Amino acid sequence: MIQRPRRLRGNAILRKMVRETRVDKSSLIYPVFVREGENIREEIPTMPGQYRYSMDQLPYKLESLKKAGVESVIFFGIPDKKDENGSGAYAEDGIVQRALRESRKQFGEELYLITDVCMCEYTSHGHCGVLCGHDVDNDPTLMLLAKTALSHAQAGADMVAPSDMMDGRVLAIRNELDMHGFTKVPIMSYAVKYASGFYGPFRDAAGSAPSFGDRKSYQMDFHNRKEGIKEALTDVEEGADILMVKPALAYQDIIREVADRVELPVAAYSVSGEYAMVKAGAKLGYVEEERMIAEMAIGAYRAGASVYLTYFAEEIARLMDRGVIG
Repeated sequence: MIQRPRRLRGNAILRKMVRETRVDKSSLIYPVFVREGENIREEIPTMPGQYRYSMDQLPYKLESLKKAGVESVIFFGIPDKKDENGSGAYAEDGIVQRALRESRKQFGEELYLITDVCMCEYTSHGHCGVLCGHDVDNDPTLMLLAKTALSHAQAGADMVAPSDMMDGRVLAIRNELDMHGFTKVPIMSYAVKYASGFYGPFRDAAGSAPSFGDRKSYQMDFHNRKEGIKEALTDVEEGADILMVKPALAYQDIIREVADRVELPVAAYSVSGEYAMVKAGAKLGYVEEERMIAEMAIGAYRAGASVYLTYFAEEIARLMDRGVIG
């Protein structure tokens, strides 16, 4: 008689024991928007439950994350003033630089502080670099990105994460950091970043929508798989320490392929549009919010991510405490 394969059955303890995909709180990164001003905790209309924090309100959010077990954050800055060259991105007293110093003062080494390195929040035109006419000029932008990353490291960043998608920016940043003695500051590269409709709420949150055109000339066409792998491998050669795929939900095939092709850790960024969809669907009663959060997270890890950036980080940590995710 032929013995047919059987699915392992048993109680909840056994099912957890044999899970193929496991998640740890230490792999979660929470994105934080910091802005100028005082006593501001400003809800983002397109991202209910997410806020822009002034410097004096930031420690309260960081303390809440720490208590939940989320130890890593990535800062996005929202300056009051912008200019053509995005000088606020690399200013010594820039909003992210101040957030780093304040966080380090309040929490010491208890939190791992990562910074987004890009120009779009700081330029008056909303594009990710210096313009030549209506196009971003790649090479002059590299110098400013490297300068920005260095200023973040000097202010206390544990890791820098360039999101601009300029050619050669990982190497330019690595060289600049090394030249100034920051050889141990790793780079998490937004290696495979698609031009996506999922970014809309973020641009509202950060005030970074381009004033003309779009970013398709430097972000990737979502039809392309091989291009994504090429971008990832190039960043490996340039000295990246972690490779990110963004967005996460519609690109799990890319997460898997990158994870299979490289020896570096792979991060997945569950972006603002993914968050907004879950929140809107749950508010209308169309979906079960907690189950959606859990499945989206596990899907990214199952695809090969070992790091997960998400606005649901605090909720995921609590779901782990309850055994919903493990």
